[in-house]
Amino acid sequence: MKMPEKYGSKVFNDAAMKARLTPETYENLKRTISEGKPLVDSIADQVAQAMKNWAVENGATHFTHWFQPLNGVTAEKHEAFLSPEPDGTAIMKFSGKSLIKGESDASSFPSGGLRATFEARGYTVWDPTSYAFIKGTTLCIPTAFYSYSGEALDQKTPLLRSMRDLETEAKRVLSLLGQDYKRVVPTTGAEQEYFLIDRQSYYARRDLMYTGRTLFGVKPPKAQELDDHYYGMIRLRIGQFMKELDEELWQMGVAAVTEHNEVAPAQHELAVIYNTSNVACDHNQLTMEVMRKVAKRQGLTCLFHEKPFEGVNGSGKHLNWSLAADGKNLLNPGSTPEENLIFLLFFSAVIKAVDDYQELLRLTVATSSNDRRIGANEAPPAIISVFVGDELDAILSAIRSGGHYAKKDCGLLGLGIDTLPTIPTDSTDRNRTSPFAFTGDKFEFRMPGASLALATPNAVLNTIVAESLRQFADELESAPDVESAAAELIKRVNIEHERIIFNGNGYSAEWREEAERRGLSCLDTAADAIPHLLDRKNVELMTRHGIYTEKELESRCEIMLESYCKTINIEANTMLEIAKQDILPAVLRYSGELAGIIERKKAISSLPCRADYAVLERISAGADELFEAMQVLESAVNKNAPKTSTRPEDAAYFRDRVLPAMAQLRRVADSLEELTPGWPLPSYGTILFRV
Repeated sequence: MKMPEKYGSKVFNDAAMKARLTPETYENLKRTISEGKPLVDSIADQVAQAMKNWAVENGATHFTHWFQPLNGVTAEKHEAFLSPEPDGTAIMKFSGKSLIKGESDASSFPSGGLRATFEARGYTVWDPTSYAFIKGTTLCIPTAFYSYSGEALDQKTPLLRSMRDLETEAKRVLSLLGQDYKRVVPTTGAEQEYFLIDRQSYYARRDLMYTGRTLFGVKPPKAQELDDHYYGMIRLRIGQFMKELDEELWQMGVAAVTEHNEVAPAQHELAVIYNTSNVACDHNQLTMEVMRKVAKRQGLTCLFHEKPFEGVNGSGKHLNWSLAADGKNLLNPGSTPEENLIFLLFFSAVIKAVDDYQELLRLTVATSSNDRRIGANEAPPAIISVFVGDELDAILSAIRSGGHYAKKDCGLLGLGIDTLPTIPTDSTDRNRTSPFAFTGDKFEFRMPGASLALATPNAVLNTIVAESLRQFADELESAPDVESAAAELIKRVNIEHERIIFNGNGYSAEWREEAERRGLSCLDTAADAIPHLLDRKNVELMTRHGIYTEKELESRCEIMLESYCKTINIEANTMLEIAKQDILPAVLRYSGELAGIIERKKAISSLPCRADYAVLERISAGADELFEAMQVLESAVNKNAPKTSTRPEDAAYFRDRVLPAMAQLRRVADSLEELTPGWPLPSYGTILFRV
């Protein structure tokens, strides 16, 4: 099968629907997908029958409702198509009811108190806007997940709500400007970074197995200093992984098109073509699943932790976001952005949204693992700001001042070599230090971590922009001259929210001082950020737009705080286990060997032992320091830690007491690794360069 024929061959996509459904059923289903119309039972039965026949022909024996609970990964319960008959035979059966709705134990997933053990019933419901696909021998039906009492227990439901709301408000604004569109949808493209390491190294490190990151380890003499890995030649073993990954993703309709080596050794990136936000979020979750599976088949392990190796580049997941009206990109400035009223209005809505809801946007990426990456040189700072580039900055300055914008002639870039073509110069540079950057016809949210599910950041981004557009529409509806009022609105918004725009170096100390002077939020850690979810203005925003109920927001805040505390607690106890069972015994063994050497030397003759004594003294002192650091950490996590893990003060305790104790234990252990031969853990050099 040729590559174009492979693409989507395991997806019940539009082409498969059209080929297998009657014209009437097909049109009914298309209306459900494009207009949100309900699907009647008789149509659902026909769709289910066609979907089952297609799946069985493609090797499927089971089906599952594939959903995204609040634990960052996906969930599935497989059920066979097989249905026994009274005569002892069996048939393959799948009903519209089974397609549309399933049931799961809602008390066994994170619910933040929404479900108790004795309140177990939860439901999955088909999302027809995201195509079903075959994974292995199972038909996977993308679904939402909610409780018996109607609360959303997943990441997809709020995302779908936010997409509906954003479309409503965007259509209001466009209609006032004389533009009527059938559909307005947010689009998303994800850039996924990851590490690939040899599976034997992975199994030899309990910290990697339990926590996804190395809790001990010294940076090797060579890591990424020579900048020779980024975009470098892809190693044979990695190339085979990427080839198998591409083929599997393409068959499931995931348009993976760009892959390359990232900055750190053993680090790589995969980018997927844009899609509607809910489909793109589904595809990113599926991509991570397939990456793990393919890596295992290749004798590798795929790591999505934001900082698996201290002192080495961490991994993010850039969220590229735009807004499309019947396929037209509303954030495309065109050749004359200063004259493009619709572009400037929607662009200003995003600027206002990001400034008004900085804390809310920041907390969508708040995890203990992302704390280790945010603010380092491979990631933007924790301060939210927007990069707009030189040309747009000049346009906005002219709008704010009421002056005239003199368009810059970008000209052509000559490279001084006759055989190379002359190319047009871009109107602006890129800024990799910006958390939220406009990159030509989209915004790139660069703060999400590699392990993060993108549905929640997408849902929040959709909602805050919808709120800006709601306010715009309310104001413009009463204006006698809409275009003039829109121009004045753009001017006022850009004056009021100028503080959020920053085109400079986000890594500089001066920027932090400047950001504080501007009144921007500086939420350095997840423990600082998460409690802001329940700020009154955030609760009012989400409930007004119908994205979350207040009860759902409280549950999510509790889940995020609990995850933060429990993640650090697991890491701390893993450190203690490794230090007790592996590191301290190895250090004591070596000190014993040194002492024995000294004794043997002294027994033979008066051989000099100055080096032996010096090393033994350092090792012995280090062993004492190690033991003391272990005791401090043991006390912090197992004696003095709070009994709960769902309050802001619990998270603050783990941030202020446990993390510093872990850092001290690591400092001592890492200094001993540099002195102790036969170290019990595979070194960074072995892990990063073994693939």
